[in-house]
Amino acid sequence: MEQLFAELWKDYTQRLCPSASSVRQLLTEDEPLVNDHIALRTFGLPKCGMARLAAPFIAVGYKPKGRYHFKEKKLYAEHFEHPDPNAPKVFISELQLGLCSTELQTEVRKLVNQVDDDYFADPAFLYQGKPWQLSSEVYHLLNAESEYAGWVAAHGYGANHFTIDINQLEQFVEIAEVNHFLECSGFAINQAGGAVKGNPKVMLEQSATMADKVSVTFSDGDMQVPGGFYEFAKRYLQPDGEIYTGFVEASADKIFESTYNS
Repeated sequence: MEQLFAELWKDYTQRLCPSASSVRQLLTEDEPLVNDHIALRTFGLPKCGMARLAAPFIAVGYKPKGRYHFKEKKLYAEHFEHPDPNAPKVFISELQLGLCSTELQTEVRKLVNQVDDDYFADPAFLYQGKPWQLSSEVYHLLNAESEYAGWVAAHGYGANHFTIDINQLEQFVEIAEVNHFLECSGFAINQAGGAVKGNPKVMLEQSATMADKVSVTFSDGDMQVPGGFYEFAKRYLQPDGEIYTGFVEASADKIFESTYNS
């Protein structure tokens, strides 16, 4: 399990969100930062859908816990937890292609059909980027209808974000304090639905940086597009005294927009 997350972190900081290393350094105190969760994106097709992405995590002990629907964005998601409470949660979403235009479905299937089934059977696909050739024209076509589709087409697989658990921090108690500190350090914070998403009543507060712009190689040249971002989470105790481990659809919906172009 440690190796899987180490590879995901390496890919995330080298390819998708290079600024994450600087954020991590700014917020690290005496103890290593705790990663609350990671998030992965995919297309809702049997070859590369939810079950494929979840399999490597289930193989090391993760179990499905929550289900989420994002009607406007045409996404379905689940989150997975490990029996070890210190292990990061895993949030996996997929684009429901049947709800998209015929043109988008056709282009996505063309991408996925470039890849052999065996490719997705090796857990390493989770941190090796996009396995297909893609033109900037097709990227723009997909992105115009679904920013999520454009993102997956451009980047393939990898953690689109890691998440710092701020419950452990001593310097900061509130998410708003973390946001202010990072803004003063030159980082843009996702303002969709407010800089702080959620509240103590729903037992989870979240915020995120806006995604780094990273260079992606398309079949007709390189282009800068939104990559990954860094998230921050504060969890609250439930009435039974246990900390809340789920996710809040309304908040997660806005976190997705961290990869939108500003």
